[in-house]
Amino acid sequence: MAVNDSGVWPAEPADTVRSDLGNAVGSFQTMGLSPATMAAVERAGYTTPTPVQAGLIPRALTGMDLLGQARTGTGKTASFVLPILERILKSERHGGPRALVLVPTRELAVQVRDEFEKLAHGSGIHCVAVYGGKPIKGQIDKLAKHPGVVVGTPGRVLDHMSRGTISMSSLEIVTLDEADRMLDIGFRPDIEKILRRCPESRQTLLLSATVPPTVAKLATRYMRNPEILDFSVNELAVETIEQFYFTVEPVRKFDLLEKLLERENPRQVIVFCRTKRGTDKIFERLSRHRNRGRDSHPDEVSCIHGDLAQGARDRAMKQFREGIVRVLVATDVVGRGIDVTGVSHIINYDIPEFCDDYVHRVGRTGRMGREGIAYTFVSPEEGPQLTRIEMRIERLLKRDEIPGFEAFERRPKTELPRVGVGESGLAAAVASLSNGAAGEPGVGEPKKPSAGALLGKGRAPKRFRRAL
Repeated sequence: MAVNDSGVWPAEPADTVRSDLGNAVGSFQTMGLSPATMAAVERAGYTTPTPVQAGLIPRALTGMDLLGQARTGTGKTASFVLPILERILKSERHGGPRALVLVPTRELAVQVRDEFEKLAHGSGIHCVAVYGGKPIKGQIDKLAKHPGVVVGTPGRVLDHMSRGTISMSSLEIVTLDEADRMLDIGFRPDIEKILRRCPESRQTLLLSATVPPTVAKLATRYMRNPEILDFSVNELAVETIEQFYFTVEPVRKFDLLEKLLERENPRQVIVFCRTKRGTDKIFERLSRHRNRGRDSHPDEVSCIHGDLAQGARDRAMKQFREGIVRVLVATDVVGRGIDVTGVSHIINYDIPEFCDDYVHRVGRTGRMGREGIAYTFVSPEEGPQLTRIEMRIERLLKRDEIPGFEAFERRPKTELPRVGVGESGLAAAVASLSNGAAGEPGVGEPKKPSAGALLGKGRAPKRFRRAL
């Protein structure tokens, strides 16, 4: 399988297997798993495989290369953990690790390691997670015990390779988890260096929420005739998630957040902010407000972002998984791959810059078929961004209101087209957003201020979407 002449992966390759075929396998018992693995599956409480697991596991057990596309919250981790464990159980090789899993973030490395330990119960197979932010000596000591599986971020795996503390000679299977995210944050050179050092006879599994040209090229170069399994079903937004938006002035967003948390009283909620500084600020204000004059747990609110020490990030995620932390304020560092099944609500305090980030943020709730609710705060100037998100997910967000927090409409009212899924106005809306109105830039182009605005002489009219 290869990219076409334009360098883009074919929209519907001939050997793509759609997700409905994944339902052909109805139970774990019929997948051909060993008794030891089945005992661990039952001990973990897994009863019925998800479509991703039903589609990926039997094919991965045959030893073929696979490219699996599926949204978050569909059980992707177990779909590659179980075939890896089965392969190691049947292998006679010893010495270095026999499986390598590359992931984009430290938190995801810990999560995947924990899933391995859970499903490898009683098998004697050990997994070590290697990632930055932790002393490397402790990881070297663990690697010296020859674990069967290594899970790590590309940068730290390369570091161990340069030190000679990881040997690639015994690798039988390599997995790239959240591949599109790894490429988005600049890991492509590191990934290619690692793959070039791996045995050519290896099996390669690549899992990704989307398959942009960068992922397609990586698969073409380093995989052997991969079978493509598409479980996205053209559905980017989870059907079990109710999605709403508020139109609110930026200066009133925090007050709205307080009122919304009071109204919803969520079991667990992630509040997504765009910047690390903004995350710290919202966390501090929430901590003061929620602990003032009430008997609440001091750790009920926490935050996580890339500038925090690794120990603080680990502690925040551990407490969030255990339910001690109910409100987690975060940047997109937890927008991908973190599986916390107790999350009932997502609040986009800042509307995400990219549409795919919205998809992955919202995917933190509604995990494994559970119901969830997502709210997005939109200032009057951010109407075009909301419209682009709706076009991306082919779904209209419902408007919600809390009395007293309506946006003040003081600017000229130039309303953007509002379209639904499949409406004939979709093309016109796309053209409007791409080309802009007369004299205005298109999507993705920086908006050039007028000379008067630069000199402080008045304000140019702003386009915004009225609350509907």
